[in-house]
Amino acid sequence: GAGWLYLRRQKEQRLRQRRLRDLRALALGQGDFQLQDTSGTPRSRSDLLGQWVLLYFGFTHCPDVCPEELEKLCRAVELLEEVPGLPPVQPLFITVDPARDDAAALGRYLHDFHPRLQGLTGTAEQVRAAAGAFRVYVSAGPPDPDGDYVVDHSVLTFLLGPDGLVRDCYGRSRTAEELAKSVRGHMESYEPLPP
Repeated sequence: GAGWLYLRRQKEQRLRQRRLRDLRALALGQGDFQLQDTSGTPRSRSDLLGQWVLLYFGFTHCPDVCPEELEKLCRAVELLEEVPGLPPVQPLFITVDPARDDAAALGRYLHDFHPRLQGLTGTAEQVRAAAGAFRVYVSAGPPDPDGDYVVDHSVLTFLLGPDGLVRDCYGRSRTAEELAKSVRGHMESYEPLPP
């Protein structure tokens, strides 16, 4: 009986490892990106390794959706900070409008949301590559007579694990409390994917 249980456990472990390898092959956000933070320091996806990250793509001229999503993301981070023993979560905002969102504009915009909220920008090509790695849809609308325009984009918040892989993504309907609960669940059940 004990031998059968041992063999069954070994088989389940092999199946779980194979499933995790398959998930790694399908995972979003695997490509590296080269962007700059609000101080102009170059940043890449590899800088995020070893930490939990809540990532949102948006733009500073967004009239309502992006501010609401950033407030929700930052509130979830605050809720997680209240739980003793949990690792910190890094809130991160990547612009989808690099033409207007340079490092200085990002710094001014993100200042009031959360003290640890980081913002990243870059050239149009760099931003497009970062958004593409996460399959984020981005399309700038036509400018109005004043030259202002809206950028249509996917409204998703991504949870990245310490291994840098997307562990979950959340749409607009999720509350800050639901985000925090989900992130905590991922932290408590975290198992790195095999290479």
